[in-house]
Amino acid sequence: MTTTVVRDVPKQLFIGGAWQDAESGRTLPVDNPATGEELCRVADASPADGQRAVDAAVAAQAAWAATPPRQRSEILRRAYDLIIARTEDLALLMTLEMGKPLAEAR
Repeated sequence: MTTTVVRDVPKQLFIGGAWQDAESGRTLPVDNPATGEELCRVADASPADGQRAVDAAVAAQAAWAATPPRQRSEILRRAYDLIIARTEDLALLMTLEMGKPLAEAR
């Protein structure tokens, strides 16, 4: 399960509705603190990447504000449902990445 969860987690930055590499193309390792083993490498965001994310959020704000409250509620509920459905995977990722006890991560 560990291999599958680590393999399947996105390694890029989510900006403007799309997964993207860091502008520089750089990555950084994510290590298991219990073993020192490198789990994977993820995009190493720079301040420029952060600014791109902020700019994308500002550009999306008007459309989000114009979305009817009921529809926004349904979107947020679906996000919640997806997180709950993946509780075990997310807890395992937190445990591997931070050394957090699995029961506490849940």
